[in-house]
Amino acid sequence: MTDPTSDPTVRRLRDEISDVDRRIVEAVNARVELVERLRRYKASQGMPFLDPERERQMLEDLVRANQGPVSSEALREFFAKLLDLTKREVTRED
Repeated sequence: MTDPTSDPTVRRLRDEISDVDRRIVEAVNARVELVERLRRYKASQGMPFLDPERERQMLEDLVRANQGPVSSEALREFFAKLLDLTKREVTRED
């Protein structure tokens, strides 16, 4: 059996996966920054931060737009966790 670390295809695919992972981190950070801006604006206008209907609609839109291979169930789970993480990050005390 070939050592996976010396296989050029394994190395190339792992590098591509790492690139995607870094882009995901950048996107999550950008999302948190935007939600923080929205939270501050809503607070300045006396609006509630959380909008369960908006979250529901966002999830429905993403599920409809999903072309796979990620299942609708997995996509809902992923974004539910992302929403929780985002809310935690923008409401945490530094």
